[in-house]
Amino acid sequence: MTFRARLLLSYLTLIALPLLVLSSLFYRSSLNVVTEQAQKNVYAVVKKNNDVIDTKLGIADQNSRSMFVDKDLFQIFNKLDPSKEEDLVAADRQISAILSKYFSQNDEVYAAQLWTSYYSFGLSRSLPQGDPAQSRIYKEAVQAGGKMVWYPTYDFTAMFDQPWLQEGTIDFRYLFSATRLLNFSHLEDSTLVKLKPGVERPVLTISYKSTVLDELFEQDIPAGSSYMVLNPDGIVVASSDKSQITKRYEQPWIDRFRAQGSGTERLSLDGENRIVCFDRSELTGWLSIVVTPQSALVSSLVPVIRTSTIVSALALSVVALLFAYFILGRITGPIKKLMSAMRSVGEGDFQTRVEVARNDEFGLLSQRFNRMNDRIRMLVQENYEIKLKEKEAEIQALNMQMNPHFLYNTLNVMNWTAIENGQKELSKMLVSLSNMLHYTSRKDWGAVHLSEELEWMRNYFYIMAARFEGKFEVVYEIEPALYEEKLPRLLFQPFVENAILHGFGGLEAGGRIAIRGWTAGGSRYFEIRDNGRGISKEGIDAILYKESASIGIKNTISRIRMAYGETYGIRIHSARGEGTSILIELPHNTQ
Repeated sequence: MTFRARLLLSYLTLIALPLLVLSSLFYRSSLNVVTEQAQKNVYAVVKKNNDVIDTKLGIADQNSRSMFVDKDLFQIFNKLDPSKEEDLVAADRQISAILSKYFSQNDEVYAAQLWTSYYSFGLSRSLPQGDPAQSRIYKEAVQAGGKMVWYPTYDFTAMFDQPWLQEGTIDFRYLFSATRLLNFSHLEDSTLVKLKPGVERPVLTISYKSTVLDELFEQDIPAGSSYMVLNPDGIVVASSDKSQITKRYEQPWIDRFRAQGSGTERLSLDGENRIVCFDRSELTGWLSIVVTPQSALVSSLVPVIRTSTIVSALALSVVALLFAYFILGRITGPIKKLMSAMRSVGEGDFQTRVEVARNDEFGLLSQRFNRMNDRIRMLVQENYEIKLKEKEAEIQALNMQMNPHFLYNTLNVMNWTAIENGQKELSKMLVSLSNMLHYTSRKDWGAVHLSEELEWMRNYFYIMAARFEGKFEVVYEIEPALYEEKLPRLLFQPFVENAILHGFGGLEAGGRIAIRGWTAGGSRYFEIRDNGRGISKEGIDAILYKESASIGIKNTISRIRMAYGETYGIRIHSARGEGTSILIELPHNTQ
């Protein structure tokens, strides 16, 4: 992969991961908020339905209380003779009219009746009830002694023993009822008059179709939800699952809800997350429960949330890609220019330069590249010139190979002439000069052993001592180990020549040159000390820094630094009338 591809992949990874995390968090948080809001809405629906149920059924409860003091009903039952058929029929017409006054305006009431053991009075005599006094509804009302009894949904055919209706389709198959034993009384001249002790107290029965509750829930709860209404004994009063009506519903969480009375919880039922909202009626004590799959609550909103999340993620991705492309262009553009320039330099075009148009790291890198290229071009040029000079020097050396041979032969003739004439001192000087010429005219100018350098120095000192007739003496203090190490040729010559010609100028005798050598740490040190007239500070600066002065010393310093590095070289210590000390530092045991 190219650097650009890797960088782009890195950007995409850095962009995709936060986007994925943020999108997931946004989706989950939005889903959670919507779910909580929907859960609150469903719970509000359940409470509202319970309030509506209590309101509707509460009317029947209030009307039943009013009937306790109904004077017309009191008189009818107080005077009624159950043994006379015509009296019963007449009483039924009167009672039906009275019940109509109380319940005809309530559309939810399917039947309102007054039951006795001898007759059933009321608005719906068409119900084939047989003997209702034998039913559990009647018996529980009597046992309640005047309290309202809300009897849960029951199968009419089973309650009143009508098996011949079980196979048919009747709209009053499932009913629930409110019953109350009526003990009539009324005020007469500020006196409370009650029914005669022997008069049978009737049982008021108000019946409702179970569909009254079904319609209420089915209109308001979310699609996909189920509902049920349970009485305190767990009997299903109403349910979206019609097969459960009149049956007992038993689940461990029902008892917990019944104890709480009202609330909402999230449960896992049948492997699916569901929200259960419940509320208990204050009037009947029945528990209304709505079970809604969590997915159904937000089914209409999930596509909107998902779409908005995807669109936001795509928009952010496009913006991020554009930003990444811009950044990549800012990074890889200068790199491409540098690569192109480096390719040109690699092919030998050292005139190539990179345009510097920025002040950041890439601009600095371009500047450094241009400087490096200029330095390389300079070094190449210098190397080329050095090679040319080396070739010229080699050619010149080849051309001059005859000159040393001619000089050796000439010096040899002069030596024999001096011997024949008895001039032994001159002969020895000629031999020393011949050795010196042989040492300096060798083609190989590499490093030499210290012993060879000192041998050349002894020949030089012999000739100079003969010239100046004992004007100076030379002493050596060299550590033996240094004799086996190598050093540049003619290392000492410029310094001893300077001491003899300049240091001892005007001195008739007593000159002394000391050559010392020792090792310390990783370096070798050589000192040439004389007791001549010394050099001033200005003279030392001229020797070291001025171009025209002391070419031999400058050449020696340059050769040392070229061979061993800028760390090494010479130091000069001198004072007028006290002599001069030249200290040479070389690396230890270096070829």
